[in-house]
Amino acid sequence: MRRSLSYILWALLWCCCCRTTQAEIFTSISQMTDLIYTEKELVQSLREYIKAEESKLAAVKSWANKLDALTRLSTSDPEGYLAHPVNAYKLMKRLNTEWTELESLVLQNPSDGFISNMSTHRQYFPDEEDETGAAKALMRLQDTYQLDSEAFSKGKLSGLHSSALLTVDDCFDMGKTAYNDADYYHAVLWMQQALKQLDAGEEAVVTKADILDYLSYSVYQMGDLPRAIELTRRLVAIDASHQRAGGNLRYFERLLFKQLNEMNQTYEPASEEPIQLGTYSRPKDHLPEREAYEALCRGEGLQMTEARRSRLFCRYHNGYMNPRLLLKPMKEEDEWDSPHIVRYLDILSHGEIQKIKELAKPRLARATVRDPKTGVLTTANYRVSKSAWLEGEDDPVIERVNQRIEDITGLTVTTAELLQVANYGVGGQYEPHYDFSRRPFDSNLKVDGNRLATFLNYKDEPDAFKRLGTGNRVATFLNYMSDVEAGGATVFPDFGAAIWPRKGTAVFWYNLFKSGEGDYRTRHAACPVLVGSKWVSNKWIHERGQEFRRPCGLTEVD
Repeated sequence: MRRSLSYILWALLWCCCCRTTQAEIFTSISQMTDLIYTEKELVQSLREYIKAEESKLAAVKSWANKLDALTRLSTSDPEGYLAHPVNAYKLMKRLNTEWTELESLVLQNPSDGFISNMSTHRQYFPDEEDETGAAKALMRLQDTYQLDSEAFSKGKLSGLHSSALLTVDDCFDMGKTAYNDADYYHAVLWMQQALKQLDAGEEAVVTKADILDYLSYSVYQMGDLPRAIELTRRLVAIDASHQRAGGNLRYFERLLFKQLNEMNQTYEPASEEPIQLGTYSRPKDHLPEREAYEALCRGEGLQMTEARRSRLFCRYHNGYMNPRLLLKPMKEEDEWDSPHIVRYLDILSHGEIQKIKELAKPRLARATVRDPKTGVLTTANYRVSKSAWLEGEDDPVIERVNQRIEDITGLTVTTAELLQVANYGVGGQYEPHYDFSRRPFDSNLKVDGNRLATFLNYKDEPDAFKRLGTGNRVATFLNYMSDVEAGGATVFPDFGAAIWPRKGTAVFWYNLFKSGEGDYRTRHAACPVLVGSKWVSNKWIHERGQEFRRPCGLTEVD
């Protein structure tokens, strides 16, 4: 049995070492669902292995019981036993044949089938990048929706109660992921949760000393010296021989007293309040409108006033007397007045959505963004999803959807990009961005939407779509192909709008004014998905071919 287990461990190690692909499985819920069935198959394979080991062990025990009875009889009177010719013959036979058969039985390795199955599936397993990405996704959800670590640990998300719980070791690993990324803010939150659960009596592999080691140093990095000293003293009390604790404690104490002397203050013990969400401020990052963006994702800070609401209407839209829509016009609802954003209802049927997903799933790859300098597609950490591009020739459904978009908008899709289908993974998001490429910034244009956030985030990218030869992205047509239980809104931080996914509907807006100038108010984001799986498809319509369908206006902002 021990030898078989060593074979299993060796094979698993070999599989891990031989993997060279970057799976990025965590970026798509759709592809992660396949792992559920893979794990179920492996559990069945494991049970078959256990059954085979038990059968082998039962056979060996049977041999042992039989031989034990024989040896007790033969050793009681060896000469008398062998005096009988049959006993002499059977002794020769046993030692020559039957013990060899027993040796073969013991050498049988029932784990071969299980190892083979593991080796087959291992190439599709998540890798360390996936685990790290999923951990960071939980932290992103924690920040965006202001959830404390205990809410995650207890499976309480957006009012939902689940059996998906995080153990002490899970929380410790979350904290360690943040720590290794020098993200001490989240390291503190998750190490504190691990410590809390351990103190409550939960069993764990990780020790209290290990948790305090990471927690105390992370608290120090957050600038809270009194609490870092208190935590380090707790660590020393548990493990006086800890190789770093003593040195850290002396260093922290010298540093604190030096600061107190410089500020002419007296020492005050650390607060006895437990560390929780809000104890420390989250460090600023690259996104100046981060707080406004995340507030909108939570449904806060919406600028939908009664006066604005009174200007929103719903209507039947026939695509400007399009023959295909005269008998069955589309239901159109205003989502926002300026810039004008509309939602179309019943744009895709359930059958069409299923077909689009079916076509997209085998082609899903990590979603990319266009490099502002080169125009080349590349991956980015601020966009967490997988996408696929579908052509009209792929299936009549795609051709039909393309035609429907042209009929509704009155814009040609001949020069549009292919239909992009996207599925968002764990905490899937797309941070605030523009769909159109921007020219070098002109400070004289800071009216009607050229706001501070635009100025701070401005990138010179006039050639982002030059290689396509179809001009800039004049408009965006966004299909929602799933409902989302929590999160996943499309938000516009510049004017405080949030649009929530509704399966089968689509939203449409213009990215450019009629002059061809970019409407900087349309900077938008896809909020992280808190609970659920979000499917969307985009049609980015370009300038070329729209000259007579959307003539140029008289001013830059018409």
